Amino acid sequence: MKRTILLGLTYAGMLAAAEQTFTGVITDTMCGKSHDMMAGQPDEKCVAACVKGSSRYALYDGKTVLQLSDQKTPARFAAKRVKVTGTLNEKTQTIKVVSMEAGN
Repeated sequence: MKRTILLGLTYAGMLAAAEQTFTGVITDTMCGKSHDMMAGQPDEKCVAACVKGSSRYALYDGKTVLQLSDQKTPARFAAKRVKVTGTLNEKTQTIKVVSMEAGN
């Protein structure tokens, strides 16, 4: 019985940590979905300026801003639509990035 429960918990943990594909726009954790703070400037300039400060790259999927573990690759995709493959940590709302590519 204990072994069955342990195996069930192990399997549930594996499912929770499964890689997924997320689509959205590369943004930063300070501005999130709206880049109104730098009115008149393109969104990619706002993202770059915020990340140069204390903000971090993130993915906005249309509902949620998810922080990205990879803080180098998103620079070339600032304010652009991407597909990110990785594992989501629900507690920290962070995607552990495996790969990132331009999206549709």
